[in-house]
Order: sequence, then C-alpha cells, then structure tokens
Amino acid sequence: MRRMTARPANAHQARLLRLLRDDGPNSRAQLGDQIDLSRSKLAVEVDRLLETGLVVADGLAASRGGRRSHNIRLAPALRFLGVDIGATSIDVAVTNAELEVLGHLNHPMDVREGPVAVFEQVLSMAAKLRASGLAEGFDGAGIGVPGPVRFPEGVPVAPPIMPGWDGFPVREALSQELGCPVMVDNDVNLMAMGEQHAGVARSVGDFLCVKIGTGIGCGIVVGGDVYRGTTGSAGDIGHIQVEPDGRACACGNRGCLEAHFSGAALARDAEDAARTGRSQELAARLEAAGRLTAADVAASAAAGDATSLDLIREGGNRVGQVIAGLVSFFNPGLVVIGGGVTGLGHTLLASVRTQVYRQSLPLATGNLPIVLGELGPTAGVIGAARLISDHLFSPA
Repeated sequence: MRRMTARPANAHQARLLRLLRDDGPNSRAQLGDQIDLSRSKLAVEVDRLLETGLVVADGLAASRGGRRSHNIRLAPALRFLGVDIGATSIDVAVTNAELEVLGHLNHPMDVREGPVAVFEQVLSMAAKLRASGLAEGFDGAGIGVPGPVRFPEGVPVAPPIMPGWDGFPVREALSQELGCPVMVDNDVNLMAMGEQHAGVARSVGDFLCVKIGTGIGCGIVVGGDVYRGTTGSAGDIGHIQVEPDGRACACGNRGCLEAHFSGAALARDAEDAARTGRSQELAARLEAAGRLTAADVAASAAAGDATSLDLIREGGNRVGQVIAGLVSFFNPGLVVIGGGVTGLGHTLLASVRTQVYRQSLPLATGNLPIVLGELGPTAGVIGAARLISDHLFSPA
C-alpha cells in the first residue's frame, strides 16, 4: 500500500515542520518567537498544517499570560526508514518524525555482492521492523551508500569499492519496492547529518566528519548544509596521496590514504605483523580466527601489544596529515571522527590531534575540537531519516 504523505505548501510551513522536528513539540506562541510571521499569519499556517495531518494539537502549553496556547507536534504516526549501507554491513532503522530511533537492525553484508542482493536484504530487514509493529508503512526512506552519489537522481557514480553499482537507479528501485519517496546520498554525508541532528555537532554550522571504516571519506558541512560538490564526490579524502609511489589502491592510483590506513589496510598490516613474528598477541588471534580485523588490533592494543599500538599511531599520523591540510583550507569549527575503526579510540584520536595541531596554523586550530562521534552506528540511519525528512518538509 502506497502511503501518500502531504507536503508543506510554502516555505513558512516547511520552517515550522523543521522546527518541530528539531526542537520537539512547541506552543504556537513559542513557534511565533522563532519564525518571522505575524500572529494571525502564523495561525493560518499552523491551521493549514493541522488540516494536512502533518501536525497535531498536543495539549495546552504553559501560560505566558492571557489565554493558554495549544502545543503543536508532528503527527505521531509519521514513520521514516533510515538505511545505511556500508562496505561490510547494513544498518536499517525506523524513526518517528522527530528522528528518534524506534527500532534498529544490523546485518553483515558485503556491498560487492551487488545492488540486487543488498536490496533484497534491506527490504527483508525493513519488513521485519514493520512486522514488529513499529510502522504500518513508511512515509519516506533515506539511503546511504559507500561511494559518490549523483544526488539529484539518487544514483551511485563510479564507486571504487562497489562493483556493479555504477548508475544503478537506487532511488527509483527502492521507491517502487517500499511504496514511498526515497532519497539517496553518500554514507559519510549521512553520518555528518546524524551527528549534526543528535550528536556532537548539534551546535556547529561548519564542520568536517571523517569516517574511517573499510574506506575513508569526509562529510563537509558548510553553514549547516552538506556540501556535495559538482558531481557528488566532495570529501573523497581516502584517495588523497600520502605516500608517493606507495601501495596500490583500489581506485587505480598509488599511495592513497585509504591504501595505507583504513579498516582493510589495518587488518592486512596486522596479519603481516602476526606472520612475521612482530606480535605474539596478533599471532595468537590470527591462529584462533584465521583472519584479523581492526577490532583485533584494538583489542591487542588494549592488552598492551606494542606492535598494535604502533600500527594505530602510524595510521592516525597519516589521517592527521590529511586532516591538517583540510583544516588549513576549510577552517572548520569542529572535526568529528567516526566509523568502524573508531574502536581504536583515544590512541587513534591522540595521533590525529598531534598531527593536526602540529601542521595547521594556530589561527585555525586554536579553538578546534577534534572528537570521536557520539552516535556510533546510529549516526548513519539518523542522518538517512534526516535526509528524507528534509525532502518531505520542503515545499512540494
């Protein structure tokens, strides 16, 4: 059954919906304080939104003198689906209109299996969430993929780690299957939007959000909005060269940051250290499991393994080297580090900070926090729900 969600008729209604999404239920009087409308015009716009069913009356507000105003809130039945497709796993969540996560599932999946297999899994997870009673249907869905996206069409473009995805009509295909509007973006952009809505970047207008997972990318937020670039590839920092004539990278070049430090590169270096006898701790883990991951390096480092600590510090230095250049160029108010490799924690963070503070000018770094993300795996799905709500809470 297709759910047809009403859309705001003008920019004033769109602004009201986003205020209610970001700040929660509010009285007409308080909304009037935040939006440049006369009391009579505000009343007209709120009444029109009430007629659409997008908002509902929610009890009486506290008195500010005179007749008490009604609180207004977004319709409690609105449901958004947030999907974050990573290189090695899928996160799917249902949120309400205020983007609170009501249910969240994670499933391991290799994105290289291709769009058909991946979306079969996504639809299965969405159906499971629906069957649990969290949603009768979805009013909209946001999808994140680990590669560049031609944003207006919702189509991946030449993604280096996603064979078979180039030009696949993600938005069109999923909209048909889910029966609701769908928006698609790069997964790192959605992580940035999630941290902006509910995480460490709530009060920051200009920031960088660096995701270190199987690959490395950067979400760029300027004046509160994600900057995507002309072709959707802004922030693809994993393919900045850090080592002339260095390791071969999946993109076809050599010496890229991603080839020298990412989840995959760290696992490869850890296995090499285990096999060459440089770390007994890693060798024991390799013998027990048959392979190593970034999580094994984190656990070994926590156990005091010097080789694992060196691998993390070296990787943090390389990431910091790239971020230092970005900070000098962009002058952000915050740098957020997220993704699967953040299990490496403060050892990684300390190395990144050292490089950035050493290499960038004091004017750019004097009041620059460099922090780990707050939301972990929910950042992407919250960002995905934010993406579709931004679309639906815009004039049709």
